[in-house]
Amino acid sequence: MMDSLENAIEQAQTEEKKVEEVVNEATPEVENAPAEEPATEETVAEETAVDETAAEKPAAEETVAEEAAAEDNVAAEEDKKVYKTKQEVLERVKEIAHGDENPVKEEVDHLKTLFYKLHIAERDARQKEYLDAGGDPEKYTVLPDEDEEAFKAEMGIIKEKRAKLFMEQEAEKQENLKKKLAIIDQIKTMVTSPEEANRSYQDFKKLQAEWKEIKAVPAEKANELWRNYQLYVEQFYDLLKLNSEAREYDFRKNLELKTKLCEAAEKLADESDVISAFHQLQKLHQEYREIGPVAKELREEIWSRFKAASTVVNKKHQQHFEGLRAKEEENLVKKTALCEKVEAIAKIENKGAGDWEKRTKEIMDIQAEWKTIGFAPQKMNVKIFERFRAACDDFFGRKAQFFKDLKQRFAENAEKKRALVAQAQALQDSTDWRSTSDKMIALQKEWKTIGMVPKKLGDQLWNDFLTACNKFFEARNAANAGTRSEEHSNLAKKRSIIAQLKAVAEEAGDNVQETVQKLVDEYQSVGHVPYKEKDKLYKEYHEVLDKLYKDLNISTARRRLDNFKSNLKDMAKRSEDALDNERARLFRQYEAIKQEVQTYENNLGFLNASSKKGNSLIDEMNRKVQKLKDDMNLVREKIKAIDAENREQE
Repeated sequence: MMDSLENAIEQAQTEEKKVEEVVNEATPEVENAPAEEPATEETVAEETAVDETAAEKPAAEETVAEEAAAEDNVAAEEDKKVYKTKQEVLERVKEIAHGDENPVKEEVDHLKTLFYKLHIAERDARQKEYLDAGGDPEKYTVLPDEDEEAFKAEMGIIKEKRAKLFMEQEAEKQENLKKKLAIIDQIKTMVTSPEEANRSYQDFKKLQAEWKEIKAVPAEKANELWRNYQLYVEQFYDLLKLNSEAREYDFRKNLELKTKLCEAAEKLADESDVISAFHQLQKLHQEYREIGPVAKELREEIWSRFKAASTVVNKKHQQHFEGLRAKEEENLVKKTALCEKVEAIAKIENKGAGDWEKRTKEIMDIQAEWKTIGFAPQKMNVKIFERFRAACDDFFGRKAQFFKDLKQRFAENAEKKRALVAQAQALQDSTDWRSTSDKMIALQKEWKTIGMVPKKLGDQLWNDFLTACNKFFEARNAANAGTRSEEHSNLAKKRSIIAQLKAVAEEAGDNVQETVQKLVDEYQSVGHVPYKEKDKLYKEYHEVLDKLYKDLNISTARRRLDNFKSNLKDMAKRSEDALDNERARLFRQYEAIKQEVQTYENNLGFLNASSKKGNSLIDEMNRKVQKLKDDMNLVREKIKAIDAENREQE
């Protein structure tokens, strides 16, 4: 008897290892399982919304049990519903929050993502409407959304409800664990001998039925619990001798049930939805666990068949998510490239509004491309999005600061131009033509140095400024219409006089000084000439006059010196002291002229430092200095002549 018991235990342990292999293959750990179906990325903002939802997920594992399948069915039904407005989504959230139904995570996540998608679309539409109406982007503010506040409040209730439900489910699982452990203990007492197994058969059947009625247990205990239960059930059947007919019936019934499960698992290989096939397989495994053993010689065969069908479904499921992960890695590469593009654009120095608008279009094109790319791997999805958002924020932050500064400069420039407009309007009725003309011209030059202002305001200010300037200059031109004709006549007269002076300079005949003086007096009696011709005419007149005076001064000084020398002898005869007195008088005259020359030269030094080249006052003073120097030279020559006469008399 002991030998048969040991053989039964050894056989059960072999079966236990096989069960453990396929369970580990068919039922991956929940925390490592990939998401069933990654959502399509609609907007950059929705990524954040989805991440916030993920934060609400309870940390504990959930077994792949019948209640999970029921939740999937409910979520699938809810996904079929179409919500067109935030209010419809909010109503459904209120039903879940305050109704008797248990919140299903998939549906709650779906509702949250959809609500924020509609919320962001509404917000963007309001902002676009404001900007299209000519609103100032700097002054736009996002108004509070009462629906969003209500949605957050209801989601808070659902979160608490789910947490409470989770705690209740965990408590129920712990209670179920105790019940199943108690059933295993009772079966253990029935496998001590064949006789005991025969006597306890009906009690054993009741315990099996009770086991099936008890549902989920903590995930970390599920596999070990099932292995122990299966071990002692098979040991019981192996020891059962007296009621062989009942045992054979159970074996046939269990074989029939397990065969159907094998067929169902094999059909799942043709299921197009690998996610659905995987979940159906988990349910089949749960059912397989709860069916008792088959005849010993068939156990290996039926288990191998079920295991082979499970392997096909699991491989398709694994390949599906390997493909998703490969796609996510590809998406990460694409998003990284877009981040680098935005970062490069953000570093470019933009010189004006045109450059900023050009770069903005490039950024917006990149953002549109970003929205067409799906999710990156979970560990990198938030990080890559934050990198992209930081680069965009950097660009648009600097753009906002640029236009803020530009707006400030526009305001300052507009204020400066308003001041010039006011000054021009104050001068527009003046009749002081010369002075006001200079002021108006100065205002126009200053206007050109002021930067830009907004076009509409700039056009208005320019029109006001131009109107004031035109009013003054038109009045001046009308008043000076007669004067201009006279000025052109004067110009012709002065040019004729200059031509005569040039002829005198060439001929150098008798009575040159009288002729020159007559022409000079005639020139000075002529009135104003056109302003544009004044400087040129002045230069031409004084060039010929300077030449004449220079020649005249030389010849005149020579005659005066000759006359003075010829009169010295007569002067000496009249008085012994006459020559000395004359010498003293000439010396005083020399010192006086010298002092006058120094005064003029000092004044010329100040004028040269502050006046423009060609100033008429400076030219006139230079002529006077030269005349004085010529006089000094004549006086010096006279003193030398007296000294020479005194030496002869000695």
